[in-house]
Amino acid sequence: MATEEAVVLYPTPTIGHLKAMVELGKLLLTHQPSLSIHILIATPPYQANATAPYIAAVSSAVPSLTFHTLPEITLPPSSSVAHHEDLTFEVLRLNNPYVHDALVSISNKHKIQALVMDFFISVGFKVATDLNIRPYYLYTASAGSLAAFIYQPTIHNQTTESFKDMGDVLLHTPGVPPIPAKDMPKPALDRTSKAYEFFLDCSITLPKSAGIINNSFQVLEPRAIKAISDGLCVTDSLTAPLYCIGPLIASIDEKKTDGGDQCLTWLDSQPSKSVVYLCFGSLGLFTKEQLREIALGLERMEEIKIALPIVESSENNGFVKSDEVEKRVRDLMESSEGKLVLEQITAMKEAAEAALSDGGSSRLALAKLVESWKQ
Repeated sequence: MATEEAVVLYPTPTIGHLKAMVELGKLLLTHQPSLSIHILIATPPYQANATAPYIAAVSSAVPSLTFHTLPEITLPPSSSVAHHEDLTFEVLRLNNPYVHDALVSISNKHKIQALVMDFFISVGFKVATDLNIRPYYLYTASAGSLAAFIYQPTIHNQTTESFKDMGDVLLHTPGVPPIPAKDMPKPALDRTSKAYEFFLDCSITLPKSAGIINNSFQVLEPRAIKAISDGLCVTDSLTAPLYCIGPLIASIDEKKTDGGDQCLTWLDSQPSKSVVYLCFGSLGLFTKEQLREIALGLERMEEIKIALPIVESSENNGFVKSDEVEKRVRDLMESSEGKLVLEQITAMKEAAEAALSDGGSSRLALAKLVESWKQ
């Protein structure tokens, strides 16, 4: 009979989500070294080997993490996708039989305490429950976006319009400032699309799980975390327990697998507080024209800075002009308002360190999460 306790992690195939799940696995091991951590890797029909160097580096550095690569999926000839999210969801759906087989195989030697899935993998919920394995979800973005995400079914039932047709109409979500409908995630803008259907299914499934693990911490987003924990974001049922265990931070050794050491060396050589950086995600895409405008805006700055403004022009279909790039960079780096932002960033950095320390909110949340697996 299997006695060794195991936790199975199942991320979406993109590198950013994989790294977050790996960091969660390492964090669990620091809290409970006796756990056996298994990570299921879905192989997408695009860039199939993109994550291979990273997985090899992690396997070498942390042998306690065991990777299971699922068989490659062949999409049916009739498949058609409008967004890369559509393709990801379809791959995850077709992987269900392989996930089932992997869980059965692991359970032959281990007692699986939980299956922790990426928040996009709503299709894995039934696989877990059919095998009497408790399903948990890792939500890698902010608690504020999580609040909006799980409140989406409520908004869906309040209107028959697509967000893309609602323009600047404000969407009110408990715990977060109002959001203009047009600023919702692109795949969720058209309620007649397949991507919207997938997103809605995910937002319905998350609260039904055994727990939601969030890459945030109490001091950073107290209003959103309280709204979720108080059940205000799910109006027709109970909300799964929320465990804010963030921030998840990659180790230096693994950053080196993708040239991260060179980036850090360059950053260390710059004057203090002189660089603005925004991560677009591993699938961030820009048109040639948009990249040119970003470059022109930065070129007009007297110093080298890396940045992108938050504001988009609705008149230009989200296109950001070079003068807007320049203005936003200057505002952040040189204005009194920008200085206040930098001061707040420093304060949140210190708060994050406190949250991760012994007795900190994130460390306590992690302990509660692990304890929930024993009940």
